[in-house]
Formats: sequence, structure tokens, C-alpha cells
Amino acid sequence: MTSAQVDTENVPEEGYERGLGSRQVQMIAIGGAIGVGLFMGAGANIAKAGPSIILMYALAGVVIFFIMRALGELLLYRPVSGSFAEYAREFLGPFFGFVTGWTYWLMWVVTGMAELTAAAIYIHFWFPEIPQWVSALVFLVVLFGVNLISVKIFGEVEFWFSMIKVTAIIGMIVIGLGVLTLGFSDAGDTATVSNLWSHDGFFPNGIGSSLMTLQGVMFAYLAVELVGVTAGESENPEKTLPKAINTLPWRIIVFYVGALLVILSVVKWTEFSAGESPFVHAFGEIGIPLAAGIVNFVVLTAALSSCNSGMYSTGRMLRDLAANSEAPQAFGKLNARKTPAVGITVSVALMGIGVVLNYVVPEKAFLYVTSVATAAGIWTWMMILVSHIRYRAAVDAGRLRASSFPAPGGALFSWVALLFLVGVTCMIAYDKDARICLYVAAAWAVALAIGWAVLKSRNPQIAERRDPEFEKVG
Repeated sequence: MTSAQVDTENVPEEGYERGLGSRQVQMIAIGGAIGVGLFMGAGANIAKAGPSIILMYALAGVVIFFIMRALGELLLYRPVSGSFAEYAREFLGPFFGFVTGWTYWLMWVVTGMAELTAAAIYIHFWFPEIPQWVSALVFLVVLFGVNLISVKIFGEVEFWFSMIKVTAIIGMIVIGLGVLTLGFSDAGDTATVSNLWSHDGFFPNGIGSSLMTLQGVMFAYLAVELVGVTAGESENPEKTLPKAINTLPWRIIVFYVGALLVILSVVKWTEFSAGESPFVHAFGEIGIPLAAGIVNFVVLTAALSSCNSGMYSTGRMLRDLAANSEAPQAFGKLNARKTPAVGITVSVALMGIGVVLNYVVPEKAFLYVTSVATAAGIWTWMMILVSHIRYRAAVDAGRLRASSFPAPGGALFSWVALLFLVGVTCMIAYDKDARICLYVAAAWAVALAIGWAVLKSRNPQIAERRDPEFEKVG
């Protein structure tokens, strides 16, 4: 075998249907970069950082690219559905695989709650009389049905959700540029690029306030790693995965930096506030008939797309945990359509807590769940980076074959990204509004420690390090 091939000897037969084609994997990767964190969360971030939020999204985007290239190298070394947990298990030990698998599962459960909350808020735009919890419940049930049918149906639904988001953002950018250059619409007289610095400067609240938005900005990028979960069900992972990862910088430039540059030029930053989509607000200001309603429909599909992805990934992660005796064996079963129905069902039931939050504290539900999801996501990204660093050390020592998709900069950029994530974690601890997620993280850590102790007492072999049989290259 050459280093340009996937190490298929280490790729287990997982029983999934390889039903995700190239176009679906590409759109899942694109859609993962466009979610509620941009459409909904950007409003609060703009209010805190002003125009400098563009720089924060760009900075975080660079780090995300480092993370994804590290993941890409691991995926082409061994493409498996439970990727993050599998790599942590292989390169750091069974305990870290256990923690990473369950934490990634938790991330998607609470992200699903956030997306349901956002979707319910968007429905309020048209039907303010419908309670948030009712809309959230309806969406939960419908997407649950989609995920139980088959991976092909999931892929097709996600393809069209992502297509709507991509088309809409490109359309928004074109319209915004038209307002800036041609001066049409109600916002034409005040739309100008100077809005980026004319209202108390590019950093109106200081650099410190801008940096404090990074934890919210990082939430916007949650789900870019979802392409790694699709590895076990992709038709041709050695071709589709590198292509999906390498297009990430363009997605960030267009969908985040480009879109926000246009939006903040058309409407001055002081007009935006938390709890409101900046895209809906901007197009309301432009005054194009039905534009705000159309944009609201787009951000609704973004929320449903992310929730749909969450249901997909939770079932796969629970199955990987069950396969390693780290979760009840019932989660390891596939139904006749080759989907992990039990894991999906349990995860969706827990996402129903989001429906309860929308009934009890509708005004704070989004903040609570996004902060917890961000903390879980940061742990997952850290495990990807540390696993990559350990993998590169093994390759350099001649104990593992090199991947056909090496990350630029090798382990160096993984170290840079790791330090950045540690800094973001410190910012979360400093932010009184986001600090709740660290309390939840502490409780989650205790629960995982207890769970691991119980597992070891019942099955002592589970704690044994299971290194692969390293082979000399060449």
C-alpha cells in the first residue's frame, strides 16, 4: 500500500449504507458552515463588537480551517463514522474516546435544542400567536421521522436545506452590493462602506469587547466537523472528504466575512440587537417587498438543517460508543433501513427538553443551550487537534503510514489552534452570561467520571489501551 491510499485495513465494516453521494457530502459540508450561529447569533455579537465582528469571524475561521485539515488528515488515514471518538480512543486511550463520544453527543443534543428554539422564534415572525414550544415540538417530530427513514433521505433533505441557504446568502450579498453601488431601496441614502468605521470606529467598544465575542463566534462554526461523521456513509470518502474540507476557506470568506461586510455597510451596526436576525433586520431596512419574509424563511431552513444534522450525528455517535462497550448495547443496533434508530430516538427525546425550555424560559432558552453547546464543541475540537498531534508523532516515528491528505504545517498549526481554543475557554469563564456552560461542563465531567468508573468495575478490560499495530512505512 502506498501513502496515497486510505488505510482500509484499519477501516471496520460498520454496517451502514454508503448512501451519501458526492453532491450531498459537499452540501452537508457547506451547510455546516451556515447555521443559526450566523443567522441568529450574529445579532448579539454585532451589538457587542460592532464592525470588528467581521475580523472575529475571520480569525475564528482560520482556526477552524486548521482544525478541519487536522481532521481531514485523520479521516483519510482511517475514515470511520465515529471519527472523533475513534481517534481519541486510538491516540489518547479508551477514556478519552469515551469522554469525546459522549460529549459530542451532548453537543448535538443541546445544539438541537438551540435550533428548535431559533426555528420557533422565526415562526413568530409570521404567526406571533403560536407559542414557541408548539412550533418547536412540531419541528422535532417531523425531523425525527426524516432521520428514521434512511441516510439517503437525510442526505437529500440536507442537500436542499443547504442549497436554500447558499443560494439565499449569495442573493443577499448581490442585493446588498446593488444597494451600495446603485443606491436603490429605502436604505440607499445611508448605505455606505464608511458605516464600517464611521460610528465610533471599527472597534467601537474596544478590542477587549470584540475578543469576548469569540465564544459566540465559535458557536457559529459548530457542525463544520460533521463531514467527519459522514465518513462511514460516504460513497467515496477519499475523494469527497478532501474536496469538502478544502473549500472551507471560500465558504468562510463568502458566507461569513462577505455577508457581514455587506450587511454592516448597508445598515450601521448600532441598528442591530440580540434576539433578532441581522439579515432579517437588514432586508427589512432595505424595504424590498417580501424580502424580510423570504430571509426569515431562509434562516428557518438553516435552523431546521442544523437540527436535522444533529439527529443524524447523535445516533451514529451512540452506536460507536455501544460498539466499544461504552454505551448500552441497544444503541448499537441498526434497523432494517440501516439507521441507528434506538440512538436517534433517545437523543430526540432528550432534545425535547428544548421544547420545555421554550415553554418555561423562552427569552433565555437560546443563550443557555448555545453556551453549553459551545463548550462541548470546543472539547471535541481539542480532541481532534491532540489526536492529530499524536498521529503525526507516530507517522514521524515510522509507526504509522502517512495519510494521503496531510495537514499544512503538520502538528504546528494544530498546536496554534489548540492554544486559541484554550484562550476562548478562558474568555467563557470571564463572561458572566456564558459562564453557565462551565458549571454544566463540571457537572457533565462528574457524570462521565462516575460512568467510566462503573464501566471499569463491570468490564476491567475496557480501560486497557488498545494501540493499533504500528507498521513501519516502506
